[in-house]
Amino acid sequence: MSAAPHVRPAAPLVDCHAHIYTRAMPASDTAWHLPPHDATIEDYVATLDAHGVHFAVLAAASIYGDYNDYAIEAVRRNRRLRTTVIVDAGVDAYTMRRMQDDGVVGIRFQFRNVASPPDLRSFEYRRLMRRAADLGWHVHLHDEGPRLAQFIEPILEAGPRLVIDHFGRPNPAQGAASPEFEAVLRALDGGRAWVKISAAFRLEPQGAAQDLTARLLAHGGTERLLWGSDWPFAAFEDRVTYGDVLAAFAANVPDDAQRREIDRTALKFYFS
Repeated sequence: MSAAPHVRPAAPLVDCHAHIYTRAMPASDTAWHLPPHDATIEDYVATLDAHGVHFAVLAAASIYGDYNDYAIEAVRRNRRLRTTVIVDAGVDAYTMRRMQDDGVVGIRFQFRNVASPPDLRSFEYRRLMRRAADLGWHVHLHDEGPRLAQFIEPILEAGPRLVIDHFGRPNPAQGAASPEFEAVLRALDGGRAWVKISAAFRLEPQGAAQDLTARLLAHGGTERLLWGSDWPFAAFEDRVTYGDVLAAFAANVPDDAQRREIDRTALKFYFS
């Protein structure tokens, strides 16, 4: 009797984390990485189509600071896409409303590699986050786990929903048992926080993402999780493919029904 044919897992409907840029764009003075080649919107959409992924959410690329022009134009022209932006704390409400009309859904706080993150309890940042909340936007937070936990409470107190990047990037030595990951789990309990199970390839040790995903599923269920590829895999451009991250998603969430539920969470969160 021949073996049953291998069934390839269905592709997700939504990729909730990717970046687009060109090398002609002005990199910030504190850019942590200079990409070796362009990652254009055309390349990304072609990648989505080649793998059967229908919708996507762009994450503001911190290496270009608040130069959001390219991403905003991309989502304005592609209604299957949404994006977050990096903005100055003093951005006015009118500008934010114009951004929303074009497809912006949140602001990104990318504090990883930032020596001195801002005081989120300052008037300027409370005002920014209140404006985001009034628009129905979320705050999209990224930092190393040991430092990330301190930002959770000020963001949720200010009113917007919170999306935490890349599993919360807990201390590799402690992983799911670390105090900062416990803080991420507690944030889920309030019903206004979500976690992206994205960029598993960035986590150490190898296999950490599987343990973290299992803990997140057990604690908050599929309605608190979002999946993202982290295309074009900055600093891993020659080591990771889109097929790799799809396979990692299937390995970390082996139940097809749960992956479909995570998709529904993403559709409701970004496209409803």
